[in-house]
Amino acid sequence: MQVTMKLTLIPAALALAFAGAASAQQVVKIGHVAPISGPSAHLGKDNENAARMAIDELNAKPFTINGQKVTLQLVSEDDGADPKQGTAVAQKLVDAHVNGVIGHLNSGTTVPASKIYNDAGIVQISPATTAPAYTRQRFPGAFRTVASDAKLGGTLARYAADTLKVKNIAIIDDRTTYGQGVADEFVKGAKAAGMKIVGREFTNDKATDYTAILTSVKAKKPDLIFFGGMDSVAGPMLKQVKALGIPATFMGGDGMCTEALGRLAGDGLGDGKVYCAEAGGVKGAQEKTMEDFRARYKKRFNQDVQLYAPYVYDSVMVMATAMRNAKSADPAKYLPVLKTIKYEGVTGTIQFDPAGDIKDGALTLFTYKGGKRTRLDVVR
Repeated sequence: MQVTMKLTLIPAALALAFAGAASAQQVVKIGHVAPISGPSAHLGKDNENAARMAIDELNAKPFTINGQKVTLQLVSEDDGADPKQGTAVAQKLVDAHVNGVIGHLNSGTTVPASKIYNDAGIVQISPATTAPAYTRQRFPGAFRTVASDAKLGGTLARYAADTLKVKNIAIIDDRTTYGQGVADEFVKGAKAAGMKIVGREFTNDKATDYTAILTSVKAKKPDLIFFGGMDSVAGPMLKQVKALGIPATFMGGDGMCTEALGRLAGDGLGDGKVYCAEAGGVKGAQEKTMEDFRARYKKRFNQDVQLYAPYVYDSVMVMATAMRNAKSADPAKYLPVLKTIKYEGVTGTIQFDPAGDIKDGALTLFTYKGGKRTRLDVVR
């Protein structure tokens, strides 16, 4: 009787196992990581919303891989813009056996997390990380859908020299991977353009009082202050620049180039006194596609796009397209397809170079007028 029971139970167990495997095959997990808490939570939630929007739209079609209907599941994690938390949630996504990751937002979390994904063989597409170090690691599964700081820093420096006619510059950064990195790239471009760096000061991304460093900057009488960091620091800093009566123009990278900066800076913003660049942008016929996306986003979430939501949306779409074209959600099988993909998204044509950087990445230059972000030009 014992033998009979074993022969009966083993096939039953195998049947259950195969049923579980079949069920697992019908769900494709897409990880998403951004700071959903902390000073940059407004940007992180913006990204998460866009990822959810893309996945919901794909599921509604419905989405198929190799002729089989699958359900895409968003597995969202909060890294709080903290490197330690970022690596912890990266390992959590690895343990959850996600089929790919969209994120992170901040360079300081993306770079250390990327090694964890690489070691696990998981594809990662960052829709916002601009630090050159991210793709210079040459991890085969690491991509980004925005231009890097190497391009952004040089472009802003040329604009400062050629258009704003700046001669003397003071540099401030928040010592994060992103903030220090974009400031370093700007310094390279500024020196190449013949401008003088009259001083360099440092703060951190948790600070609220910048009086000491701004007093030091004021004494050096710069034409322009370049800040490397996020809008959550740039906004309060601009208020203190105004309070100290510093007449310099203020410039920064994509981290501060948000719609929220007007609210965060208040009367410290001024008109035509603040310049920045977003690591992306469209022009011409593509503008209508972007406008339609922004309208759909606002209708869905009852708020405007903050910064990188369109790039998150496209990152999900390009990953899903690679899976569909490869007829597999296995990263090892869809990675080669992703490397050669050409996808027309809301942010323009997405193709990757051998390092995983976006080919021909655009930058959009902005200033602020009446507290609102105003586009100046899109450059490539």
